[in-house]
Amino acid sequence: MARQFFVGGNFKANGTKQSVKSIVENLNSEELPKDVEVVICPPALYLGLTVDLNKQPTVEVGAQNVFDKACGAFTGENIAEQVVDLGAKWTLTGHSERRTIIKESDDFIAEKTKYALDKGLKVILCIGETLDERKSGITLEVCARQLDAVSKIIKDWSKIVVAYEPVWAIGTGLAATPEDAEETHKQIREHLAKTIGEDQAEKIQILYGGSVNGKNAPEFKDKKNIDGFLVGGASLKPEFVSIIKSRL
Repeated sequence: MARQFFVGGNFKANGTKQSVKSIVENLNSEELPKDVEVVICPPALYLGLTVDLNKQPTVEVGAQNVFDKACGAFTGENIAEQVVDLGAKWTLTGHSERRTIIKESDDFIAEKTKYALDKGLKVILCIGETLDERKSGITLEVCARQLDAVSKIIKDWSKIVVAYEPVWAIGTGLAATPEDAEETHKQIREHLAKTIGEDQAEKIQILYGGSVNGKNAPEFKDKKNIDGFLVGGASLKPEFVSIIKSRL
């Protein structure tokens, strides 16, 4: 099955009104491939601005995080209904920085994922192991645990994209080899086949998210189970366009 190539750009806590405007206008000016799905995730403060500026038909906008409840006394949280109200279509959940710095649990991330889906958002669900976990040989065990928390409460995965991000490769300049990443993606898909069914597992897009840049992105293009990328720092730079075009 040919899964659509997908590139996500996570700006993290970076940018100003002017820099976000420049990034979006640069994307608007490019002739992007019509068969590549692109989602950009600016800081929450610039979510509405990004939606308003975006003119690319193949580019959608997402939040970097959402809460698991509706509007109320939850100071500082991003509420799914408000993200939808701004015109965004997506959200990230489970990013490694939320897991490791904010200490979000697998179950909490699963609840946030479910709430976001229930309110009409599509979700890029992030999973991945730390360096210590990788050295201990439990990469798949960690990824399976994170996925299982979601599959326990969500049966329809048609609006979920999985992003495998080895924590040790994020922001370090290190990256898994294309062969290593492909093997991990293959194991993730095989695990999903057992838990959510072969049909859904075959259809789901699994992205690689470890220090992808314009130079190394083409090295992954022939890997059967790597359906795109979740890009961090490089999404703030002009090379983001090269990553979007890396399968051409």
